[in-house]
Amino acid sequence: MASCLTNQTIKDNNMKKIFKYSLMLGAATVALASCSEPDDEITSATYARNFSPVNVEARVSNKTNVRLSWAAVEGATSYNIEVFANDSLTFAGTAAKTFTGITASPYTVTGLEGETQYSFRIQAVTDGNESRNSKWSGVYAKTEAEQIMKSVAEEDIKGTSVTLRWEAGQAAATITLTGGAEPVVYNITAADIAAGAATITGLTPETSYKAIMTAASGKTRGNASFKTSIELAENDILVKAGSDIAQAIKDAPEGYRLIIEPGEYGISKGGDEPAEFGGSVKVSKKLSIKGLRQADHPIIKGRIEVEADLDIDQVSFDGTGTDGGQAFNFTGEANIDHLTITNSEITNYTKGCIYINKPIVVNSITIDNCIISNIECSGGDFFDSRAGGYNSFTLTNSTIYNSAAKRDVFRMDDASGNVSATPVIKVDHCTFSGVGNGAANYRFFYVRFAGNKITFTNNLVCDFNNKRGFANQSSTDAEPTLAGNYYWNTQNLISIADGNTEKITWFDADGKTADPLFADAAKGDFTITNEDVKAAKVGDPRWY
Repeated sequence: MASCLTNQTIKDNNMKKIFKYSLMLGAATVALASCSEPDDEITSATYARNFSPVNVEARVSNKTNVRLSWAAVEGATSYNIEVFANDSLTFAGTAAKTFTGITASPYTVTGLEGETQYSFRIQAVTDGNESRNSKWSGVYAKTEAEQIMKSVAEEDIKGTSVTLRWEAGQAAATITLTGGAEPVVYNITAADIAAGAATITGLTPETSYKAIMTAASGKTRGNASFKTSIELAENDILVKAGSDIAQAIKDAPEGYRLIIEPGEYGISKGGDEPAEFGGSVKVSKKLSIKGLRQADHPIIKGRIEVEADLDIDQVSFDGTGTDGGQAFNFTGEANIDHLTITNSEITNYTKGCIYINKPIVVNSITIDNCIISNIECSGGDFFDSRAGGYNSFTLTNSTIYNSAAKRDVFRMDDASGNVSATPVIKVDHCTFSGVGNGAANYRFFYVRFAGNKITFTNNLVCDFNNKRGFANQSSTDAEPTLAGNYYWNTQNLISIADGNTEKITWFDADGKTADPLFADAAKGDFTITNEDVKAAKVGDPRWY
């Protein structure tokens, strides 16, 4: 039977619905009002357990240590760390090392084996409440080759043999030397282990060797590099301490090599007293000049006029008292093949380091593993080519500091109307400190010789503020190769300085900025103590 509703019944039902919705709306209004009261705001949350550490990183330091870092976990009072060897985040078996009660990040794990991949996991802990310990966060890293060998002392290096040393009692199986015509393999004896030293014979004089010490497992325990010393050959002339170096250079036959004992050698200005040293000597025939000792270089006080192929190794040049000219001045009228300067020092010259102002071409200029300092560049540029040119200029693994205060580092005028050259400038793994720091209208590369190409890679540049940065000439290589460089306290190299209105044609926009934290730059010690910059292996390798 159908239900029949009267008009009054319908009216009553509608009133009930309106009353119900009014109650619900009122409750919502009360709830909203209640949420807006400060006393009822949610200001913190307590979770059943700590969150797992995040931003976990592992970085190898000092070959076999691993520096762990992570973001602090709110509520954690300490951290647990477990280390698993030969592992890739599986964390299987028993931990090789366990650390508890670690209170802060970063934490360095020491005593690890070399050339081994380790997994590390970190847990956030609330002391006294194990139930709040977080889940583990993992990361892995592989240690570098172990290093227990000591630097090779010069007195342990002979022409055909070397004595290598390490901490007495540390065991290893073999030492392999490479660099000569054939590898030399030496089996370490029990007596060698007890003494921490082994003498290896049968080497080649004046040869750079690398020694790798390995354990019986095949893992590296250490390495060392050295260069065997000189054994005088038929075309070698030994220059004794106290000799007249200028006369020795003049008297040497074509193609001979002067081997110079440690000591000071002055080039006379014409007088007889040491105070008159600081003159120049002309090299007019192919010649080599080499210091006898690797760690005690002879010091030549004076300037060199280059008119023939010249090789220089293990020599210091000091311009104190000179007439203000450059350390090396090309003064001849004929093209020459090369000037090579390695493992040497150049300091205290007024006008510059190298100067070409004759219509000649030097095929190659090479400077490697050198330290150049205190070259004011008053009246000249640092590496300065004007009337002539070169095909290649290579500057590598070297340090230049306190120089070119208000001049260009590389200047090469367009002498293509005088000579034919295809200049390529390469600067790699060099440290520059206080070079081009005069806030003057100069630049790093004032290179205008037609067709020049520039490569500038893996360098560390500090304290540079010349207004024209790297370059401001349209004739300077418009597309240089720039990669891996770091900068600190520089202006106009990675971007233009505020307020600078000078024209700059290119920047190293990808260069990184970081303070290398030099050990003592004022004393010429540019050892990098910033671990991030050190790990990047930029600048002169001697400092990292």
